Amino acid sequence: MKIYYIGIVRNAPKPAHELVSVKELSSFSFFQRTTVSEFLTLFSGTVAERTGPASRQDIEEQSYTFHVYGRSEGIAAVIISDHEYPKLVAHKLLSQVVDDFLTLHPRSKWAEDTPMLELPVLADYIVKYQDPRQADSIMRIQQELDETKIVLHKTIESVLERGEKIDSLVQRSEGLSSASKMFYKQAKKQNSCCIIT
Repeated sequence: MKIYYIGIVRNAPKPAHELVSVKELSSFSFFQRTTVSEFLTLFSGTVAERTGPASRQDIEEQSYTFHVYGRSEGIAAVIISDHEYPKLVAHKLLSQVVDDFLTLHPRSKWAEDTPMLELPVLADYIVKYQDPRQADSIMRIQQELDETKIVLHKTIESVLERGEKIDSLVQRSEGLSSASKMFYKQAKKQNSCCIIT
């Protein structure tokens, strides 16, 4: 699970303009990073332009998933991740990013021009949300429940195995009891033949 891009794009009026973004490209070779960065910027703008106000969508393209949240203010938040990244966590992060952006940058700062703005918290988000289980409390609780369920299944299996072992011991002891009774009877017969009076 990996996030490659988090950004805010002004999508109205068109053409779209990237206002702020952060990218995590360490998984790409040094020579590919510039090309991948341009690809992410281009496609985030394209996807933002095609996302209406007050709507959310997830678009899969090759090995990437574009999570987009369009707002009525004329901006869209975009996260580009791999296919494994949970959509619920991505959309929670999109809401947080848009709220942080609009708090720091009112519409008057970006509505008319094409500025590049700063949003320092994005660098923290792209690091923190690389592991969605640590960033999202619901996913963390789900993981803990899954681990507890695994331990419980192992415990039940060991109890069942113990029960099977006890059953086999009981059967053996019953077999031993009948064998010892048979031995006693045979020994008694043998001893009765050889009685010296």
